Amino acid sequence: MTMSTPKPYCLSLTEYKRFPTREVKIGGIGIGGPNPIRIQSMTTTDTMDTIKTVEQCIRMIEAGSELVRITAPSINEARNLELIKNELRKRGYQTPLVADIHFTPNAAEMAARIVEKVRINPGNYADKKKFDLIEYTDEAYQAELLRIREKFTPLVKICKEYGTAMRIGTNHGSLSDRIMSRYGDTPEGMVASAFEFLEIAEDEGYQNIVLSMKASNPIVMVQAYRLLVSRMMETGRNYPLHLGVTEAGDGEDGRIKSAIGICALLDDGIGDTIRVSLTEEPEFELPVCKDMVKRYQQRHTAPLKEIISLPYDPYAYSRRHTTTIGNIGGKLVPVVIADYSSAELIKPTSLEAVGYRYDATSDKWHIADGAADYIYVGNNSVSFALPGTLKIIQNPGNTAHPIEKIKCFTLIPAKDIPTLTTEKQARFIDLCIDDEYVWSNAFINDLTKQQSIILLLSSTSKNRMQALRCYIIYLNENHIARPCIIRIGSSAGTLDEQLIELSADSGSLFLDGFGDGILLQSAFKTDQNTKVSGRTYLPLTSIQQFLNNTAFSILQATRTRISKTEYISCPSCGRTLFDLQETTAKIRQRTHHLKGVKIAIMGCIVNGPGEMADADYGYVGSGPGKITLYKGKEVVKKSIASEKALDELIGLIREHGDWIEAE
Repeated sequence: MTMSTPKPYCLSLTEYKRFPTREVKIGGIGIGGPNPIRIQSMTTTDTMDTIKTVEQCIRMIEAGSELVRITAPSINEARNLELIKNELRKRGYQTPLVADIHFTPNAAEMAARIVEKVRINPGNYADKKKFDLIEYTDEAYQAELLRIREKFTPLVKICKEYGTAMRIGTNHGSLSDRIMSRYGDTPEGMVASAFEFLEIAEDEGYQNIVLSMKASNPIVMVQAYRLLVSRMMETGRNYPLHLGVTEAGDGEDGRIKSAIGICALLDDGIGDTIRVSLTEEPEFELPVCKDMVKRYQQRHTAPLKEIISLPYDPYAYSRRHTTTIGNIGGKLVPVVIADYSSAELIKPTSLEAVGYRYDATSDKWHIADGAADYIYVGNNSVSFALPGTLKIIQNPGNTAHPIEKIKCFTLIPAKDIPTLTTEKQARFIDLCIDDEYVWSNAFINDLTKQQSIILLLSSTSKNRMQALRCYIIYLNENHIARPCIIRIGSSAGTLDEQLIELSADSGSLFLDGFGDGILLQSAFKTDQNTKVSGRTYLPLTSIQQFLNNTAFSILQATRTRISKTEYISCPSCGRTLFDLQETTAKIRQRTHHLKGVKIAIMGCIVNGPGEMADADYGYVGSGPGKITLYKGKEVVKKSIASEKALDELIGLIREHGDWIEAE
């Protein structure tokens, strides 16, 4: 395919090829180069509590963490890293330690003499964030860079002397006021921020560096890493990359958001080490990391038509233009299709799993914000009146819907397109792109004649995200603007693994504006809740609910369809000033019905107004037992007693007109 598009950001858009980076040694561990993708996590204990921190480190290491990061907010914690390191070594653990530094160069300089790696954030290492918009002349900007050089160079020299590695970790929410004034709150600004510090290090002959571009919004995160790699390719650099979606949250939402952002990059060969930031105990992050990384071990990819260049901008979100057919495509939000093709009998109660609850007394349906738009019934029948918004997709020849034929649509095999008459009735086409026929000129010509069709795209190849992306680009090249439903199935052995697979393979496409709907399917056995040959069999309704929730969460994480409250919560660390998990659960319990409202829950000011830049409201620890509340980036209430803070937060939401009463 020949297209004129933006500069490349990876080696191949159609097969798995890792971007070749230099190897950075962190103690006895190599990152980048020929090494596998490394996994890591971060402690949540008070760094001054040596034994508690050591014991948590051991739990993380035994769960698979190949590096352990520990916060050092002041020089006292930095000094205590030596006691922690010595105790770990005494107990036989050689895992490299990483000091996490914000605001305090003297702590970084101390830690660099003790641990194997230091992480600094260029947004706050030499700057205080005040959200001031200052117009810099070129001379004033250069003067600021000289000031940063004076602050940062001593650390670089210490790292070089002691053989300590460094991560220059840019965070979207903590860009300095200077960067914000010139570049705005953008991926371009994130890359520029990292490069300023990188160039200072290179001037000192120091290159033992890992880079990261984290954001709580997967779209921003992916665009920033792509731009970073593109900039490295332009300038002949090849530093290893640490991947992560920061403040991803907890539970399924945190895992889905992380899988979408991290795997979108890993699929394109970008990334050398990953950390999943969950508001949970850190050892729970490692199994999620393992599920992601094993997707790329000895990965064999199906041959695809090579994409020479992209017909869209991978550094700026834009949804693919499609025609509108019924409630699908155009500027409409993506639809969700639930799979009922394996159900033996579909009853009104069957639909509770996908957001529809029937009240026989009032003869009314209660429809949730996360209710599916269609159900795919295959050859099954529905013998009752459907809820007003729900429609049916069925296999050809299924005529068992006499009640509401107007709500029934047929799923037609792609091979039957030449036999179709041209009509306005919407029809769904089952299009597996692994079939060579669907790439033929004859098929494309037949497709062009049909104006009222919706394509259900699927693939069984290992690199199906690239395959589906490639086919959608192929459709665009042939000027076919039909809506596309992303159809992804999983046969992984556990629902946890399926969650990662479904999120990674579909979410990456929605991040780039591809997809007018989603249909998730599971090969998980649907029977009694018993174990047979070590495998759990679940009720069909449990799997349908899992798939429906996952589909809506994928659309929420990619900002393509908002159906619930969004929580941006940090994973906790030694700086946290309250029980983050307990507090997050309490806030979620009281606010989970506020569709579309984004609430940030941050353990301390380091992850406060900057890291929650995308949130509508912020709940931030500002001292022991004290909370500060934010509206956007503005402080509205300071030093509230923690026992009163949740009620005050709800009052703030009411005051700004975003509160509704729960049903």
